[in-house]
Amino acid sequence: MQDSSPILLWLRRDLRMQDAPALAAACASGRPVVPVFIRDASVDNLGAAPKWRLGRAVEVFAASLAENGSRLILRSGNARDVLLDLVRETGAADVYWSRLYDPASVERDTAIKSDLKKAGLAVHSFATALLFEPWEVATGGGGHYKVYSPFWRAVRGRDVAAPSPAPSAIPAPDRWPLSETLDQWDLSTPMRRGAEIVGRYTEIGEAAAQRRFDAFLDDDLAQYAHDRNALDRVGTSGMSPYLATGEIGPRTLWHAAMRAHHDGNAGAETYLKELVWREFAWHLCWHTPHILHRSWREEWDAFPWNKDENHPDAIAWKRACTGVPLVDAGLREMQVTGTMHNRARMVVASYLTKHLMCDWRIGQRWFEQHLVDWDPASNAMGWQWVAGSGPDAAPYFRIFNPETQRKTFDPDGTYVARWIAEGQESPPRTALDYFEAVPARWNLRPSAPYPEPTVGLAEGRARALAAYDAARGGSGSDNPG
Repeated sequence: MQDSSPILLWLRRDLRMQDAPALAAACASGRPVVPVFIRDASVDNLGAAPKWRLGRAVEVFAASLAENGSRLILRSGNARDVLLDLVRETGAADVYWSRLYDPASVERDTAIKSDLKKAGLAVHSFATALLFEPWEVATGGGGHYKVYSPFWRAVRGRDVAAPSPAPSAIPAPDRWPLSETLDQWDLSTPMRRGAEIVGRYTEIGEAAAQRRFDAFLDDDLAQYAHDRNALDRVGTSGMSPYLATGEIGPRTLWHAAMRAHHDGNAGAETYLKELVWREFAWHLCWHTPHILHRSWREEWDAFPWNKDENHPDAIAWKRACTGVPLVDAGLREMQVTGTMHNRARMVVASYLTKHLMCDWRIGQRWFEQHLVDWDPASNAMGWQWVAGSGPDAAPYFRIFNPETQRKTFDPDGTYVARWIAEGQESPPRTALDYFEAVPARWNLRPSAPYPEPTVGLAEGRARALAAYDAARGGSGSDNPG
């Protein structure tokens, strides 16, 4: 007799219909499917902006399920206890979920899988968030890759599974369990008044992701190798928020870009490399999970960074009042939109860790609060790459000069003018929105004079190089890279 017991589909960062192997497998079984999203510690511990963005993504995906005759059951609490409660309420015999790779999720999921199996349940996990499983990519010696370039060469020719189509139907149970509501959860509270501002610049959901990506393929991919660094125009795909919440899958992006590459699109290979850069970050997170919280290169643990969150230099940086236009513009873009151009991310990170000599974790935590595309692996690797403590062949001497970067990537000042109101007779809405998004207690006004630089660029660079030289024994070498 065919099993007719329901399947619990535990959704996490896979809020989409296409390229969703766990959903596809559950629906293909022909058995009733009960989708559930659990607000546990992994949700409660998110920063303000990513928590708000995840809540909005859950809301849109719940509506998508409803349009397909299904529901999204919302429960809060310890994930193990919630799942066992739902098993008792629904009679489910199987639990499906998509794999996650950060150490906290791995520890949680491993324990839950063990407990569910002891309770007589079948547990099935699926590869959804990455192109390649971290344990399947190894060097010739059997270890993991520690440098990006050989990692790219190792995976660029590998087969990537085709994205699964959206299911034609989602079998529903005869009786639905009770659900909490997103209003009860109120995930937007930590954002305070910033939620309304960021919401103006945010499109949510799988359909929005696909529309934007299709436009990118048609209009921008061919120039991507050049325009991805240009601050004064839209030259990137904008997929990072959707990847972070799982509203679009990496395999969808990979196969579309690979088709374009085979058709001779000039920017496609560069885009594929960027997808693999994200992949590399997650593989490092899997193999060396300390990258999320400690210097990847252990010899950097003793480097004399300022660790005081409330140091005046750190405060000026957080408030985007450093007096360095490109640094402040990037930080204000993040406050207003929840995202920041990647070129600006490198510049603001370099300025904090090199010119201001502040610990990279101060910036990492600030990004964690304010980025709607918060991705723990990519952000940790990015911060450590810039700071010099991470996996890179040319670490500390990479000191971005914000003024040189501005002249190169924002030659007409378009980007800076878009985000900095001070000194403009008629500032654009984007620049004024910064003062509406940030806490009122900061007492910032667009009519105030633009601040003087926190530290001179030449002075800050010299201080950083001197500190590095002293930390490694005073060799006196100065290789600016």
